[in-house]
Parts: sequence; C-alpha cells; structure tokens
Amino acid sequence: MGVKNDRVKFNVGGRVFETTSTTLANAGRDSMLGAMLDENWNLLDNGSEKFMDRNADCFSVILDLLRTGELYIPQNIPEKLLYREALYYGVLDHVRSAKWGQFDGNRLRLSRSVQGQAPGDGTAIRAGPDGGCCVAHGCMVHVYDWMLDQHNPLNLDYQRVNDVGWVDPNNIVIGVSERLGRGDGGMGLFSSHNGELRYKFHVSHENHVKSYTAGALSFSSDYKIFSSCKGRSNEYGVGVWDQVTGKQVDFFYEPLGWSLGDADKLQWLEGSNCLLVATMFPRKDNCYISLLDFREKKMVWCWSDVGATLVVDEKRVRDAIAMEGNRSICVVNEFEELGFMDLRSSAAASVRWSSRSRLMKGKMPEEPCYPKLALHGGQLFSSMNDCISVFCGPEWVLTSRLRRSYGGSICDFSIGGDRLFALHSEENVFDIWETPTPPII
Repeated sequence: MGVKNDRVKFNVGGRVFETTSTTLANAGRDSMLGAMLDENWNLLDNGSEKFMDRNADCFSVILDLLRTGELYIPQNIPEKLLYREALYYGVLDHVRSAKWGQFDGNRLRLSRSVQGQAPGDGTAIRAGPDGGCCVAHGCMVHVYDWMLDQHNPLNLDYQRVNDVGWVDPNNIVIGVSERLGRGDGGMGLFSSHNGELRYKFHVSHENHVKSYTAGALSFSSDYKIFSSCKGRSNEYGVGVWDQVTGKQVDFFYEPLGWSLGDADKLQWLEGSNCLLVATMFPRKDNCYISLLDFREKKMVWCWSDVGATLVVDEKRVRDAIAMEGNRSICVVNEFEELGFMDLRSSAAASVRWSSRSRLMKGKMPEEPCYPKLALHGGQLFSSMNDCISVFCGPEWVLTSRLRRSYGGSICDFSIGGDRLFALHSEENVFDIWETPTPPII
C-alpha cells in the first residue's frame, strides 16, 4: 500500500492536531477517517485544517491508537465517552480489539460484575455476538449491550422464559412456556434494542396452528432456528423455523420411548449437519442423548441410561456437548467428573469416565447448581458451584479455574464476543471475564 506521508491538520473542539495520511489509513476504508483518502490512500483534500466539533481528549486517544496500535485511556476520560467518539469516527472495532485480547480461557481476568434487578434464580445467560449479553429471569429478559448498558427489559406477561438466543446483534429469540387455557407460549423474535415483537414462530400439526411450550434453542449458519417443543396433542419433538421469514420448515416428532420435547440442550453440528438433543436428569428420571438427521428424518446416534445399573448417583449425566473435532460427546456429572462417548460407534455407546478430572471433594453445598459445559476455541469449560474450570489438550487436562466468591453458585454461563459471562444464582449477579491484551515488547 503506497501511502504518501501527506500531513493533515484537524481542529477538534478548538485543539489542533497534526498527523499523516499513513496514520489515517490505519483506520480502514469503512471509517470516517479512512474516507478522507482516495483509492491510492492519498488525501482527497490537502488544503486547510479540518474542523470537527467533537471531544478533543478522546480524539487524542484515538489518534494515538492509530499511530501505535496501543490503547491508553487517561483516568479523566470515561470509557463510555471514548466508545461514543470511536463509534462516530468508525473505529470502534479498533478500540475493542486493542482493549481485549483474543479469547483464551487460561488468561481470562474478571473485568466487572453486574447486579441484576431482582434476587432469585436466573434461568439463562447468553453472550451476544458483539460482546453484549441477555439474562432470562422468570418472565423477564434483560438485555445489555457490549458497554453493559441495559436496554428496555422484555416482559413476557408472566410466562416463564425457558431459553433465549441471539440471531444477530439486533434481534433475539425467546422461548416461553404455554399457559393452560390461554393458547399462548411458544417462541418470538424480538428487537434487542427496544423489545419490539417482530413475529411469532408457530407450530402447525395437520394444517392447524397449535399452542406449545418452547424449550431449548439452537441456531445454524443457514438461518435455521431449532427448538424443543411440547404441545397438548402430538406436538412433542423438535421444530425448525426459517429465522428470516419466521415460517416453520420442519418438525422431528418424538419417537415412542424417547425424549425430545423436554430437551435441556440443543446443539447444531455444522460438520455433520445433525442436531444434538439432550434431555438430562433431573428434568426426566433418565437421560436421553441423540443426534438427529433432518435430511433423512432419522436418529443417527443415541444413548440413554435407561436400564443402566446406577450404584451411586454421581454417574447421572447433568450436561452434554458434542465435540466434532474428535467425534465424541462429552458429558459431566454432579461432581464435575467428565465422561466421553465415541460417536463413531454405531452400537449403543458407553461412557468412559475420566476420574482424574474430578474437581469436587467432600460434600456438595446446600443449594448446588448442576454443572454446565461449553466448548470454545478448542478449550472445554465446565461450571461447578462458584467456579468454572478450563480443560485443554487432547487428554483434556485441567489448566485453570475461574472463581468468584460473590453471588453464590453459577447456574449458567456463556461465551461470545470475546467474553465469558457467568450468572450466579443466589444474588442474581453476573460476572464478565475478558482476556487482557498481551504486553507489547
């Protein structure tokens, strides 16, 4: 990129700054500063100084970032003010990437904690694609942007929220329970900014629209939304909708003697074009894990502990996650003991428990939260009580733990937007963990 060092002057709020087209080019073509350069990265107007009625202190920080690649925010500049100015100049992504390093579970540091609006158990927390999050609490969903400013909460009219998920930074899907006699429940697409209901996702059975309870959610890269469904007739199974049109495109009915409609977790597997459906104890007396192929309309892999001899309760599966890279499913019990099942086996798989990964010793707390699993960037995460463990390597060795004493046990956590969010049960507080940028040598 042949950039001439054409000097340019800015008058920002009465203060004069001088820089070069080389520095402005670092802002990128899509930025306001980059738009001042032509296709050869030369200044379009090399005349007098350019006046902008903006905050001069913030401009100084942004200009220094473009020069050096380092972000230094003086104590007299509120971060939100800097973010607002960076958004104006079109360099917000530069500020964010300079503030946060690439996500690494072994380098996470507690950034801050946010107190919820009401005490009691939260249902779920979901990380947004841009670093924000949403928290389901009873019939409410609280939405936070990446600066952790709360938007208008979504009140689902006293219907319990079972799951929530992000379609994109502007829209979220919420699944709620049906209320008998009201004919409501199901799923809806809402604006994450103002809570406006865009449209509802209906379930049709024999050409009739049915009311249903929407449970666990999952999303695919080809704009499909999956949800476990329970109706009052035969609408037990997993529904599929087009997230663009809101129309139902498929439904996998629950086979006799199996459990799909009560699923705790759905996970779309891009590599195999299958859906993991897991129903765990204590929602049901037994655990059911299966892979569904919607193209063939069949269950291509399944496992259940029905009929298994359980000497101790510790072998009860509390969560499951598919690991496409090594063709296995990881499960966890209430003592955070990890187990693995081979997806390549066509026969009923058995769980290979890894006793060396056990982390809990002694008695469980009086109000424990069942462990959750997540896989991100080749690292495995497992929550247990008030901490989250990180496992790495081909043998999934414990490499670090994230612990925060305030708020009680962790009832849910989620990773996205280069952040990890952990929701505590007792004080309705959630923590934000971030990876600091590596030191510049």
